[in-house]
Amino acid sequence: MATARIVDERSADVLLRVLGSAAGGGSPQWNCTCPVCAAVRSRAGLARTQSSVAVSADRRRWFLINASPDVRTQIEAFPGLHPHDDRTTPLEAVLLTDAELDHTLGLLLLREARALRLYATPAVRKTLSADGSGILSTLERYCPVEWRAVIPGDELALADGLSCRAFDVPSSKRARFEAGLEHGRVVGYRLTDERSGGTLVYLPGVQSLTPALRVEIEDSECLLIDGTCWRDDELVRLGLAGRTSREMGHLPIEGQDGSLAQLPSLRVGRTIFVHMNNTNPILLEDAPERRILDEKGMEVAMDGLEVQV
Repeated sequence: MATARIVDERSADVLLRVLGSAAGGGSPQWNCTCPVCAAVRSRAGLARTQSSVAVSADRRRWFLINASPDVRTQIEAFPGLHPHDDRTTPLEAVLLTDAELDHTLGLLLLREARALRLYATPAVRKTLSADGSGILSTLERYCPVEWRAVIPGDELALADGLSCRAFDVPSSKRARFEAGLEHGRVVGYRLTDERSGGTLVYLPGVQSLTPALRVEIEDSECLLIDGTCWRDDELVRLGLAGRTSREMGHLPIEGQDGSLAQLPSLRVGRTIFVHMNNTNPILLEDAPERRILDEKGMEVAMDGLEVQV
């Protein structure tokens, strides 16, 4: 079984840790008996929690990108996020890519915080408010929430040595509690180490690689990108859904215009798939689809994987 790469904690470089590498529901999903879930339950595959990452420039202050329903388990699995003696924690803030429940339900599990800083676009904030899912409104009844507006295209200084820029991700997929604003419904983040100039792109949800998105991705040292489904009709074939991957807002990996065909033309140092659905065969190390990625030099994230730039 593969293990996450160990990174020198004394390094001053920006470090990103994959807290959860699966899509909504995790792997195995509680109500699924697909081949991947069956393999994970029999210990022939690796279990994964729901999609989220943590990033830091100094190993002392950490920023979460998305707060999954598994956030408590993810924090306990990573000593870097453990609390100090006086109940202060290394968690500085949470950045959101969208308002999906898989990326925001974990906010309610952070309600014991003395205060929580939240970076989100106005569209995401509105969807989380009382007019939408109500998650933000509920959280505010438990702890103070400091909202920082994320404007796609604007640089944000997160901490000394670490900045980010959000970029719009066009998508026809809409959250069930969509609250009306179009711009900024889904974003990706380009993270920059201000000392070395190294860049990471985190893009857990993408429907198509538009020319504008390709500009954001190119020249990054590492791209962590949506790997929800291998085939566009993956869930349809298994009888688990009536919509294709693209119809659900996710670019499939396979196919003439899938990510596997498009990504090699971009100038990216390292490509890692994240946000894999529990049905995706690349979750199994001995699957033919996994070997195809290996031959292309592309990676599949696991919980605990660490990337340094």
